[in-house]
Amino acid sequence: MDLKKIGLLGGSFDPVHRAHIALAETARKHLALDEVQLIPAADPWQRPALKASRRHRMKMLDLAIASYPFLNLNTVEVDRGGKTYTIDTLEGLPKTAQYFWILGTDQLQNFCTWHRWEDILAYVHLVVANRPGTEPVPPEPLIKMLETLKKPLISLPFEPMPIAATEIRDLLAGGQSVNDMLDQNVLAYIREHHLYQA
Repeated sequence: MDLKKIGLLGGSFDPVHRAHIALAETARKHLALDEVQLIPAADPWQRPALKASRRHRMKMLDLAIASYPFLNLNTVEVDRGGKTYTIDTLEGLPKTAQYFWILGTDQLQNFCTWHRWEDILAYVHLVVANRPGTEPVPPEPLIKMLETLKKPLISLPFEPMPIAATEIRDLLAGGQSVNDMLDQNVLAYIREHHLYQA
């Protein structure tokens, strides 16, 4: 029996934007994945406090992926609560699939600072997409570990999109337009609930 191939895209999604969705769809098509699960973090330990509540971030994700049949919301980290560690999430996944962890070059560079990063590699194939301003250069310890495990570092042909959640929040706080950065239903939700206002 062939194992299902599932992509995993974790993040704060504060808010989810067009680059997140484009990345998930690119990975799905390029790697012939059965689905990509977007996993919102409960409380990312390496980042400052999130601006929108878990409920709002999940609702925005629901809206953003509504028209993409192969993108799904995985609420495991939000349901678990507390500090978010990728390894805890991976250890809880069903063993009935092959998993591909999608990350940007910015995350690749600090991958070896992640909690139990060596253990993460036992559960997933790493898929790296270009991000503006960072080179796809993996840290030396990661290269050695992948060689030991005989696993490739999969490169995703993704044209970097100059969109960042930080910039979106700043523009929204300043009352400026973010129309081309967000799904229109997500933008309508943000306005309805007065999120990210100064």
